[in-house]
Amino acid sequence: MIVAGAGSGKTRVITYRVAHLIEKGVDAFNILVLTFTNKASKDMRERIMNVIGPEAKNIWMGTFHSVFAKILRVEAEKIGYPSNFTIYDSDDSKSLIRAILREMQLDDKLYNANFVHNRISSAKNNLVSHFEYMENPEIQAEDVANKRPLLGVIYETYTKRCFKAGAMDFDDLLFKTNVLLKNHPDVLNKYQQKFKYLMVDEYQDTNFSQYTIVKKLAAAYQNICVVGDDAQSIYAFRGANIQNILNFERDYPDLKVYKLEQNYRSTQNIVEVANSIIANNKNQLEKNVFSDNESGDRIKVQRAFTDNEEGKIVAEAIVQERSSKGYNYNDFAILYRTNAQSRAMEEALRKLNVPYKIYGGLSFYQRKEIKDLIAYFRLTFNPADEEAIKRVINYPKRGLGDTTVEKILVAADQHDTTMWQVICNPQQYIQGRIANQLNDFAVMIQSFAAEAKKLDAYETALYIAQHSGILKELHSDTTDEGRGRHENVQELLNGIKEFGEREDIEDRSLAVFMQDIALLTNDDKGGDDKNKDTVSLMTIHSSKGLEFKNVFVVGLEENLFPSQMSLNSRTDLEEERRLFYVAVTRAEKKLTLTYATSRYRWGTLTNCEPSRFIDEINARYLEIEVVKPAKSTLSEDSFQSERKSWSQQRDTFSKPKPASASGSSTSTAPRPKTTTMLPKAHVPTPGFTPDAANAFQNGMDVEHEKFGFGKIVSLEGTLPDVKATVFFQGLGNKQLLLKFAKLRIVK
Repeated sequence: MIVAGAGSGKTRVITYRVAHLIEKGVDAFNILVLTFTNKASKDMRERIMNVIGPEAKNIWMGTFHSVFAKILRVEAEKIGYPSNFTIYDSDDSKSLIRAILREMQLDDKLYNANFVHNRISSAKNNLVSHFEYMENPEIQAEDVANKRPLLGVIYETYTKRCFKAGAMDFDDLLFKTNVLLKNHPDVLNKYQQKFKYLMVDEYQDTNFSQYTIVKKLAAAYQNICVVGDDAQSIYAFRGANIQNILNFERDYPDLKVYKLEQNYRSTQNIVEVANSIIANNKNQLEKNVFSDNESGDRIKVQRAFTDNEEGKIVAEAIVQERSSKGYNYNDFAILYRTNAQSRAMEEALRKLNVPYKIYGGLSFYQRKEIKDLIAYFRLTFNPADEEAIKRVINYPKRGLGDTTVEKILVAADQHDTTMWQVICNPQQYIQGRIANQLNDFAVMIQSFAAEAKKLDAYETALYIAQHSGILKELHSDTTDEGRGRHENVQELLNGIKEFGEREDIEDRSLAVFMQDIALLTNDDKGGDDKNKDTVSLMTIHSSKGLEFKNVFVVGLEENLFPSQMSLNSRTDLEEERRLFYVAVTRAEKKLTLTYATSRYRWGTLTNCEPSRFIDEINARYLEIEVVKPAKSTLSEDSFQSERKSWSQQRDTFSKPKPASASGSSTSTAPRPKTTTMLPKAHVPTPGFTPDAANAFQNGMDVEHEKFGFGKIVSLEGTLPDVKATVFFQGLGNKQLLLKFAKLRIVK
């Protein structure tokens, strides 16, 4: 096990370990390298080729999903699937789930498609089949308690519909691989003998399904090497289990552990800040990350009144730093906990004409016109694909609307057959005048399949685009949007042409191109914009694996970062802290942390308390900047004084609730908003004495020690926990808990 600290060069280590194995005589065909993104796989293969040459092409290397999709193509018939099975993306899966909910006449608010999809995904990642789901009393009791007793039935129906359509969803690629290896010992033995040497990158991100596959494949020879960093395990919400890396020695008692502890990326100050953060986690592998780089600037902490002002601070800092230090825009990144935080940043950057790129937006392959054409491609190779049929049977319009689709679905269900069989033989199943249109559609799809056997990938794609009517439909739309959609389709065709000219792969068919698209991970879908000079905006989750000279981590406030959802258990809080560690270690030269003392959330201006994570950083590495009313820098002594104030406030408002009678885990009480960090812009009236909480009424004029004079807009709650909304001139509405607010009634 290689424990690789942030910026320690783990990709180089993997590269040279694989090269070393081959130089020692190991057959490249016997090496399996599993990654989490196609980008990581591509980068590694290129590096290995630079070291050992063309032999690197023979290594089995790719993401978990791409490698096992390749194996399933070969072995699919053993588990009842065709080798040309379709891979459903999350949109396809949710579309099918919504159709099932409509057929079952279920409330789509209670049985929300996203929720149902996540529930099924979680079950599969934990290797719980629909049979086991239905027979598990604990799962059934939980669904009944949540007033969703039919989730198991939906899961069963969804599984059967995917099977009938010859389709696997993304989770099935691992779930079905586990089924294959469990039920067919001959297949397991075949791949154990083939993959005598296993390497797994980012092992801390593996879920139970991935862990089980790796353990089975490695069982014969135990030549397994995993690389990872427990401090960067941030995907529990996707099912990742940090215990896989923490308990690796239990599975392999003869384990040898190597630690990569030198950070080559960041300055010493940034590394020390990261170390002081992660030291607060109890559940971790011991390591001592260090840097021999320059000490670098201290980490700047900046605070503002509002989130809009926070955006202004960041945008101005980027402009100034770029001008004074000669940086490019693409040397800067702004990282945030939630996508909603990008708004204030975008507005501020636009006002200063700073070009930026948001990562995690709509993927090229998720655009409607692209998905429409790809649906035709899918039908060409798997005409049983139900979701593809529903998407394009009436696009472009050919008189086969929703009513017709409903008739086809009903007929297929009644006769226990596929939509495609009904479409190919409409006279047997459906009465009416639509038989000719259905027959024409079937003949068209069959002609695509025939042409695909004769033409290369690009020629096949162009033929389908032309003869489906899509190119003509888009060309006739002369609006700007229409021209843009037409250009996107042309770009897709260009991409297919480039794919057909690649020399690093043997099979350059359209079917293989389709599989590559289906297997793009979330981290691969943003495109490669390295050559574009833009500031990068992204969530911290999206930033993992990236690095920038200058990084701004914004929104460091309690209940935002750490998220309010993470305050119920130590496990959740430690993952949130690891997320902060990932954010900090993206920075090479300069790191800035910002927070606002008030922020609009759900349409209401709320007061914010600085994040506990700032409190956890060793003060000697920090430079605290007050932006208003006058810009000044706090000394370390001043900061220590303020740190004490934060801690006292946190102790007051964060006392955990006692454990419930049922024995549930201790949870952290919600934190009332405080105002301890606001600059002293107001000088209190001489002899200022706050009034008791029970003395206030709506409409009263009041004075606050720091906010100044205001008027009570509303009061809610009961004593002693009455909360007041007070309008302060120049600051807007603020919500204050009266027992802590220190308000004085103005006589």
